[in-house]
Amino acid sequence: MKIEYDPDADALYIEFTDAEFARNRVIDHQTIIDLDKGENIIGIELLNVSKRIPKDFMKSVKVKNISLEQ
Repeated sequence: MKIEYDPDADALYIEFTDAEFARNRVIDHQTIIDLDKGENIIGIELLNVSKRIPKDFMKSVKVKNISLEQ
């Protein structure tokens, strides 16, 4: 997983996989989900991040109890 912030666009992108992009789905005017051809989520783009997420957000990002083994 990668998280990237573009200060010029004020956009945050959370990439879950590098699968090939097929289409996106607009959730609302500030949230877009990218999907592969199997409708699996590739990533999520959040727009106007500085107005939606606290400035120190990246300092507090934590991932807990993640296990993808089945």
